[in-house]
Order: sequence, then structure tokens, then C-alpha cells
Amino acid sequence: MADRPEIVCICGSARFMDEMQAANSDLTLAGVIVVAPGVLPGAEVTDEQKVALGALHLRKIDLADRVLIVNPGGYLGESTSREIAYARAAGKPVSFTDPG
Repeated sequence: MADRPEIVCICGSARFMDEMQAANSDLTLAGVIVVAPGVLPGAEVTDEQKVALGALHLRKIDLADRVLIVNPGGYLGESTSREIAYARAAGKPVSFTDPG
């Protein structure tokens, strides 16, 4: 048995926040530690804040044992594609909810 539960970082487009929250719930109930994008409902985020949040999410990937990409319909936006490349370069396993 592992010393700690697996850590999974959820990545995906903000348009799939509901799907990411569902994946978070499923993983959490399965005993997984989940790190995911911050939820900022209705918040107006400046360009500077977007850059800072993007960098913060890369640090979440650093913490994770693996990365789960939530991509209904196979959609991958620019930020998610960058996160996938970052995770792979760091040697993190990457899986997709819709491998398409």
C-alpha cells in the first residue's frame, strides 16, 4: 500500500468546469487527492491574473502523480495543450476523458 493516496491534477478548458467538477468528485470519492483549476464563478480576471493562474496550475501539475485532461468531444484549447506538453516534459502520465 502506498504511503499516501495518488495525486491527480485535472486540466481542461474553463468551458468544461461542470465536467471537471464531476471528475473531481469521482476521483475524490475513489480516495484520490485532486488538484484542479481554481473555480472563480463570475469573477472578472485580468490578463495579468490569467498569466499568474496559468503559472499556478503548472505548479499543481508538478505536485501530481498524473494528469487527467477533461476534454468532452476531444476539445483541447491552447492553455490545455500547453499544460499537456508541460506534464509530458515533466514525465507525468497524461490521460483523457475523451481520447477521441
